[in-house]
Amino acid sequence: MIGLLLTWMTGFEGVPIPYSPKLDDGVTILLLCCFFMSAYVLSRSRKFLVQLAKDFLLNRERTSIFAATTATDMRYMLLLILQTCVLAAVCTFNYFVDVRPELGERIPPYVLLGTYLAVCLLYLFLKWLTYSFLGWIFFDVSRTSLWMESYSTLLYYIGFALFPFALFLVYFDLSLLSTVIIGLFLVFFTKILMFYKWIKLFCGNLYGILLLMLYFCALEIIPCFIVYQGVLQLNDYLIIKF
Repeated sequence: MIGLLLTWMTGFEGVPIPYSPKLDDGVTILLLCCFFMSAYVLSRSRKFLVQLAKDFLLNRERTSIFAATTATDMRYMLLLILQTCVLAAVCTFNYFVDVRPELGERIPPYVLLGTYLAVCLLYLFLKWLTYSFLGWIFFDVSRTSLWMESYSTLLYYIGFALFPFALFLVYFDLSLLSTVIIGLFLVFFTKILMFYKWIKLFCGNLYGILLLMLYFCALEIIPCFIVYQGVLQLNDYLIIKF
């Protein structure tokens, strides 16, 4: 009886709420910044983005489109690339917090989110260096420039596609299966578009397609598995460190 009275007087011990990105104000502010950034860029460079998409699909043989753009347009495009990396980091962050809840419990969320953002930026930088190096060795400057423009166009539009996906992922509690299916579909669709552009730019016969498939697997498919395994190892390291 005395124990019950003391419990009533002191109150019950609260149960801690597990971390959830949808309850994090920082994640909300980050997504709002991405929304306003997209709206701002679309209001300023909508025609330029439409022209980039047409050039990607029609495969026009021309000089670099960046030569005809202003410095302001280039700044807008860099913002879109940054937005793509940020949204990819948010999606990765939400996925791994769902799969391994101890990540959200033991590691500060902004450290984890910043780590994933750094991984995305590093991956993009290494891909850019690889494309530039291989283009310098095997192809002429004009063809390499066309591919870099096409790759940049894909990055711009991936960012727009990732935004609604990130919103549903964070705020509508998508199931793990739905998250994996939608994520794999976005990756698969992007890789198909990249392969289509490779064929248009670098292939002229059947023998070339076979070689192109080998190069594509080496440069686009295998690195995805390497990065995924690397992030898993990085998660284990962060858990041990914190």
